[in-house]
Amino acid sequence: MRGGGTTGRGWLLRLVIAFGFAQAAVSMARPAVSYRALALGADERAVGVIAGVYALLPLFAAVPLGRRTDHGRCAPLLPAGVVLIAAGCALSGTGNSLAAMAAWSGVMGLGHLCFVIGAQSIVARQSAPAEQDRNFGHFTIGASLGQLVGPVAAGLLVSGQDGAMARTSALALVVSAGVAAVSFTSLWRIERQVEGVVRGEAAAKVPVHRILRTRGVPAGIFISLAVLSATDILTAYLPVVGEHRGIAPSVVGLLLSLRAAATIACRLVMTPMIRLLGRTALMTVTCLLAALLCAGIALPVPVWALVLILGALGFCLGVGQPLSMTTVVQAAPPEARSTALALRLTGNRLGQVAAPASAGLVAGVAGTAAPFLMLAVLLTGASALALRDPAAGNRRGKPSTDGRAAPRPPRRKHLC
Repeated sequence: MRGGGTTGRGWLLRLVIAFGFAQAAVSMARPAVSYRALALGADERAVGVIAGVYALLPLFAAVPLGRRTDHGRCAPLLPAGVVLIAAGCALSGTGNSLAAMAAWSGVMGLGHLCFVIGAQSIVARQSAPAEQDRNFGHFTIGASLGQLVGPVAAGLLVSGQDGAMARTSALALVVSAGVAAVSFTSLWRIERQVEGVVRGEAAAKVPVHRILRTRGVPAGIFISLAVLSATDILTAYLPVVGEHRGIAPSVVGLLLSLRAAATIACRLVMTPMIRLLGRTALMTVTCLLAALLCAGIALPVPVWALVLILGALGFCLGVGQPLSMTTVVQAAPPEARSTALALRLTGNRLGQVAAPASAGLVAGVAGTAAPFLMLAVLLTGASALALRDPAAGNRRGKPSTDGRAAPRPPRRKHLC
């Protein structure tokens, strides 16, 4: 397979590296934003609102960006995303009010959305159908690597001793802007030149409601929303739990990174797990186990038990994102796959707006552990939907759950 003007999958490796740095910046900035908000006097509700604003601008921008990507090239979204991420991180570190931090958090989220839409569309276009599970899994390793390094770096930089948290969290945010800028070193020759006619005119004729009614797309969107909400609330609220239970920021950072390391391990062995269990069973079981583990975080367990819980939870959460990408890409009309991926990201951002805000309200009423019980309910629903939806399917050619044979994906010539 050829990509980016080179043989093999060099384009995918460069994309993983760039995504790793971009995600590391965001994963470093998100807990630092929570700590800085706490230092500026925020309570649990305010932390939830700020975490939700991160997804607010992307909520409205995702579908237009997906339409634009269906019309032409994907790669220009990558540097634009990096610029916005770096700006959002740096300006969050210099803001001295909760309103300013919320606004710049939204800019950071918009940048992350631009990068992810462009990157996912490149993977979808440049991967054969049989390679999509593997390539999306490898692509999301970049996100997990960033989620592994970012929280540790934030935990090491942020210190609450002697009232220094406002200053040290600001430093962590400025450093995260520099980390984002490193992504530029890998953003070269990732996308192939488009051959033939651009498909934008056809893509524009596919209405959103038709894409959303396509069997498999709603299930993929909801599963992705549930899994990402779990990751997001873990990142935003584990620092709050740590503060209430007397766990140091450096330990919280290590716990978040352990979760990311377990996710990487999952994605490295995901292909043999799919062969063994099938995609439907794998998504169903991992979502259900993740629900039980999230409920475990709500219990007043010691740190060593949190280590075990977060390790297992990270492994279970590693399945949902790449397989939901493949589900959406293969179910959507071929001429509107970027729009379908954008709708999936819209669902993700909707979850990132609603889940942290809801978590903030729940935490304010029922305590800091309550948001994790809310996640348990959400992931249980995702597990039930994965089990019921035959379009989630499996990739082994076995009959789907409605008794019909799963169709083989058509062979096609890639246009870019």
